Amino acid sequence: MNDLNATRNIGISAHIDSGKTTLTERILYYTGVIHKMEEVRGGGSGATMDFMDLEKEKGITITSAATSVYWDKYKINIIDTPGHVDFTVEVERALRVLDGAVMILCAVAGVQSQSITVDRQMKRYRVPRLVFINKMDRTGADPFKAISDLKEKLGHNAIAMQIPIGKEDGFEGVIDLIKMKALYNEGKKGESIFEKEIPEELLETANEKRAEMLECVSMYNDQLMEDLLEEKEISEELVYKAVLDGVNSMELTPVYMGSAFKNKAIQPLLDAICRYLPSPISATPMSARDVNDESRTMQLEPDKDKPLVCMAFKITDEQFGQLTHIRIYQGTIRKGMNIYNSRTGKKIRVGRLVRMHSDKRENIEEASAGDIIAMIGVDCASGDTFCSDEARVTLESMYVAQPVISLAVTTKDTSSIDRMSKALSRFMKEDPTFRVESDPESGETIISGMGELHLEIYIERMLREYNVPIEVGAPQVNYREAISRVAPFDHTHKKQTGGSGQYACVQGNIEPLNYDDPDAENFEFLNLVKGGNIPSEYISACEAGFKDVMDKGPLAGFPMVGIKVNLEDGKYHEVDSSDMAFRICSRQAMKQAIQKAGSQLLEPVMKVEVETPSEYQGAIIGDLSSRRGVIGKTDVRDNITVITVTVPLSEMFGYSTTMRSLTQGKATFSMEFDSYTVCPKHIQDEVIEARKEKLKEES
Repeated sequence: MNDLNATRNIGISAHIDSGKTTLTERILYYTGVIHKMEEVRGGGSGATMDFMDLEKEKGITITSAATSVYWDKYKINIIDTPGHVDFTVEVERALRVLDGAVMILCAVAGVQSQSITVDRQMKRYRVPRLVFINKMDRTGADPFKAISDLKEKLGHNAIAMQIPIGKEDGFEGVIDLIKMKALYNEGKKGESIFEKEIPEELLETANEKRAEMLECVSMYNDQLMEDLLEEKEISEELVYKAVLDGVNSMELTPVYMGSAFKNKAIQPLLDAICRYLPSPISATPMSARDVNDESRTMQLEPDKDKPLVCMAFKITDEQFGQLTHIRIYQGTIRKGMNIYNSRTGKKIRVGRLVRMHSDKRENIEEASAGDIIAMIGVDCASGDTFCSDEARVTLESMYVAQPVISLAVTTKDTSSIDRMSKALSRFMKEDPTFRVESDPESGETIISGMGELHLEIYIERMLREYNVPIEVGAPQVNYREAISRVAPFDHTHKKQTGGSGQYACVQGNIEPLNYDDPDAENFEFLNLVKGGNIPSEYISACEAGFKDVMDKGPLAGFPMVGIKVNLEDGKYHEVDSSDMAFRICSRQAMKQAIQKAGSQLLEPVMKVEVETPSEYQGAIIGDLSSRRGVIGKTDVRDNITVITVTVPLSEMFGYSTTMRSLTQGKATFSMEFDSYTVCPKHIQDEVIEARKEKLKEES
């Protein structure tokens, strides 16, 4: 089946423990890909998409996994992504290459902290989405509260396309508000779905909710609006078209509901995916930049006969070579053909091509525009663009968040050092948010990542997959340094030795930038030099010199953020000026300006969401306040309190143990990076002193 109009590339994303992997398992079962459903937790062989041993043991998704299914005449390529924010890069890279998404909300909790993160990621890549409210069978399930959350917390124009029949333990099915039919699942595993008349007691509610739905979707179709105003009979096809246009313009979010665990109302969601989410043809067109001239862009077309352009969005090192997941935007890739890596300029011969089904693979000879497949044995980095000789272009890569936590790792077993090095190189290549560096003062190996769980998983994998016993140092917070005010610089660099000397002069100022926004630039350079006082060929050397100083701040040697450099004037010498002279001069000028600009230490602050029985609310809030937490808001739902708070990362180490003891193990929490903020003076002094002590010990 090669009809691109009948292809859907979708992701399934949500807050942790909302039921993404369970939903995907049901989709695989109902589309006939698997013949036995497993659960995420429950002692069986584990859900199909959670194929790593660690995923099965911990009951969480760690890496995104791809598969393909067929529903009716449609082919759906699905990527199941992790919910835990420590593995956020897996969601980023999936959404970067997908045409549509299903966002899952828990019917009890509604919009949670990581739902907000996922929504932000979907908006970043302009991915149209449907919402599925899962866990309708749970006590306290309230789909209309979740829809209200979507409107208020995420700003969605969300509208229910269904209403539930029964609730909590009595949840039996849903009413389709377009067809005005009751839908029930029957059979041992809910494999059959039947349309019946709407129960008498729900008819009035269904009519009310249908009127609301029609009023909302009529905004996207003039004919539908006219028919509503004239009270004509409403055509189902007209409603479908209006919803399709609303979803694809990203102005409408249709909401579906069901229970993946209880096998209810999954098939109507599959119908909606096929009906409303875009195909590669109707999706927002992707543009690429010319490798030789970045100002030139070309719009890619999902045409199998055009020159090939595809993107490597996820890589995994394996025993028999690297597995590279690619999304094909244009053209056809064939086994044995030669392609070019736009970043390296190297020609590569395509070996094996495979279609993925979780960790299993099926050999294929070729794949065309709109498809998501994998290549085996091709060496590249995540985010690389591959193209044929006729189209030398590059695609914009995905957004990669900066790590916020570090650990020192060593192994006393000298025979394991090579294996540890191999493991760290592999993990860094596979995961752009995982960083490895050697501390120049101590010689220690420092690993950095998005959170404690992120690093814990990699340490566990080193032991299991590479047999490396790791010793771990105390967690280190990745502090940053910034300036607090505008400061001028005016520096002349002169050096006269035998032969030609060095001469450069730079003048201007530095000013603080906003460092609160995690997406903001850390360094900006503005060239305001007029009249050729610094020749244009030396400007890039000046920028490089200013940037060099950002690596180490004056307070404690942490990287600097949030500085804008305005280069206003300067002088040069016909003979003695050079790139090197201007780079050295800019470096010294930057150091001079930073000394005047009032340096301050910044600490990473985390957004924490704790879900606890209400009886422990006071103890939890008291503990978080003692950790310098700023309480945002508290929501109470059926004796469960959800507390949102921002807390410095340095205060959150070991929090899970404290939280469990305060609540007898009944509370859960999630944590994600929020922003950098200025350290209180006493904390700043402690950090600087500790840093000095460490350097003294190492020397």
